[in-house]
Amino acid sequence: MRRIVDGDTVVCTRGRTSIVVRLLGIDAPERGQRPYGAQATQFLQTLLPAGSVVILDRDVRERDRYGRLLAYLWTDSATMVNEDLLRAGLAVVDIQPPNVKYADGLRSAAREAREARTGLWATPAFECLPTDFRKKKCR
Repeated sequence: MRRIVDGDTVVCTRGRTSIVVRLLGIDAPERGQRPYGAQATQFLQTLLPAGSVVILDRDVRERDRYGRLLAYLWTDSATMVNEDLLRAGLAVVDIQPPNVKYADGLRSAAREAREARTGLWATPAFECLPTDFRKKKCR
């Protein structure tokens, strides 16, 4: 792990090559969604400090329209990072077919967080979903 871009995007290195990775199946608050974007980013930085070893687990579609590699991230302790963000209540589920390999588990983790009012579910953060924020439908 080289660095965290935001709550659902990281930069990994393989040798001398840097790879921008967009976490599959989730959507975290944008950095401009204050303070929620910073909270999601901080959680990811805590979970994946610089130099962490991660395993990239790809699905059907390899890249998004911005050229980012799409992947589920696993820590060396076999923890799925995407699911941890949902379980902590710091992201929402965003399944984009055909990438549906872990859809059921991701939905379950998100449901647990929402029902327990964990993380941002305990705040008004998700009254403006990240996708709506990007489209400037809310502030």
